[in-house]
Amino acid sequence: MILILYAALFFMMVTSIVLLRNRFQFESIANQSITNVTTEPKISICIPARNEENVISKCVKSILSQNYSNFEVLVLDDNSDDKTPNILQDLALSHQQLHVFKGKAKPIEWLGKPWACHQLSKKANGDILLFIDADVWMTPDTIAKIVSKMDNYDALTVWPEQKVYGFLEQLIVPTVYFALLTLLPTIYVERSPRWIPTFISKHLDQKFVAACGQCIAFKKSAYQTINGHKSVKNEVVEDMELARKLKEHHLVLSMCNGIDTIYCRMYTSGSEIWQGFQKNFYAGFNNPFEFLLMAIIHFLFFLLPIASLIMGIAQKNDTFFTLSVLIVATYITQRLVLNHWFKWNWWIALLHPISVIWFQCLGIKCIYNKLFRIKAVWKGRQV
Repeated sequence: MILILYAALFFMMVTSIVLLRNRFQFESIANQSITNVTTEPKISICIPARNEENVISKCVKSILSQNYSNFEVLVLDDNSDDKTPNILQDLALSHQQLHVFKGKAKPIEWLGKPWACHQLSKKANGDILLFIDADVWMTPDTIAKIVSKMDNYDALTVWPEQKVYGFLEQLIVPTVYFALLTLLPTIYVERSPRWIPTFISKHLDQKFVAACGQCIAFKKSAYQTINGHKSVKNEVVEDMELARKLKEHHLVLSMCNGIDTIYCRMYTSGSEIWQGFQKNFYAGFNNPFEFLLMAIIHFLFFLLPIASLIMGIAQKNDTFFTLSVLIVATYITQRLVLNHWFKWNWWIALLHPISVIWFQCLGIKCIYNKLFRIKAVWKGRQV
């Protein structure tokens, strides 16, 4: 037990350094200055939409209100069976820049989102292709900032400022950002670590990969080089795989956060959260070993110290008590920093162990699904 506690404390020290570094290096797209150019490159904003009647209007209207002039908005109605098509048609009647398409039947070898994005890419005429989810909205200067940022990059992904309202939303959704920003120095998405020798780092580059499919843009030439969404046609976590394809082809992906600029509300209910994470939680890992290793680490380093804290009090064991307090206080502080950074309620940070337990339960469900070949369902389709 004592060795586990020391290992957990060391882990917390390392992840605190990573978080601190990201706090200064993971820049907001809001800070990007807008480049004054004579000819604005055309940007195609591509939005796949399936059963999005509650959010699609807000998303599209925020795009149509951009102060960047040279853009087109392409929305693919992916065979929705709600009011999404009607809302889109009404919007298209009064906005020339909005083009609405009916999605074709999905081929058996494709998953839904890559297929929708692939169809959109075939309709796009822009020099830059920006793919956003239908539950995303943005401030009027966002497109201009994205185009300016991409002057020096082949691709750009932005992690939106997540809007969370219900208790489970506040508890669970920020945990994705917690994992990202405590485990990955985000600058390494863009470049290899300089402190690792080149002959080693070239073999580790695929470990320093991240992307957010809620907002990801490509120069058209880069998108074509990696064969676009066709190269990830059967990938559940297609954004991560696209990022890997970019690295494989030595193309540079930049990563920013969207605080005060790009917003998203991923889920609105407990069932949506459970189904949404169930479809991609297991798929987000490279292999079963990494999945199980991370589950074990979270159990030993986040949950076990709580038990050892109680044990330390009961047995009057000062070593157990001190180490456990330091570990728990460190990761609660990390979550407090994150919640302040992304404008989430501070007190939810105190409940971080509950979010870890929730993901442990989700992991068990994912393993069960894998063993018995049960496919997750999202928006009426098996994933």
